[in-house]
Amino acid sequence: MPGVGTNAEIFLHIRVVMGVILGLGIARLLAGMARFIQHPGRHKVYFVHLGWVVSILLTLVHFWWWEFWLFNIEHWTFALYAFLLGYLTVLYLLSTLLFPDDIAEYRDYEDYFMSRRKWFFGLLAATFLLDLVDTLIKGQQHLQWFGNEYAVRVPVYVTLCLVAMVWRNKCFHIAFVIASLVYQVSWIVRLFGTLE
Repeated sequence: MPGVGTNAEIFLHIRVVMGVILGLGIARLLAGMARFIQHPGRHKVYFVHLGWVVSILLTLVHFWWWEFWLFNIEHWTFALYAFLLGYLTVLYLLSTLLFPDDIAEYRDYEDYFMSRRKWFFGLLAATFLLDLVDTLIKGQQHLQWFGNEYAVRVPVYVTLCLVAMVWRNKCFHIAFVIASLVYQVSWIVRLFGTLE
């Protein structure tokens, strides 16, 4: 549309909406963690649940950082805008699944998390597929920048999420969250230390 603004101005406008949704997810996770400090005896902390809380919090903070590359998009469309809002909505839903309004019908966070694991890991798997689309939107050069590791990363995470949806094994869930956090930090440090 003529007279709307430059690509930079459009991107700034879109970043505001993105920031609102990201902020809601981050606030949900921080408020949930604060409840453990405010009321330490009310609900027992479950290591796996807390690990995914840290992982999703890191993902939300990292999302804001890596989406700066959208600055290079030359032609914004409503479809692209809607895709980004959908991606953010999935991330927000992960935050609400980790800290629902009430868990009174469950024994503790372990019982709650395991009962909601199909939803959680289904949405988590979706984020990796959405990330693939997001990466492709930024261009072939951006995809190549990640190298062969990215071609392995996405299917491995999706597969592990599918296993986590159906398998309650505690050792698997502990190993998955620990390995995921270690890899996530490594991925960010190695590839996203600076934006160039």
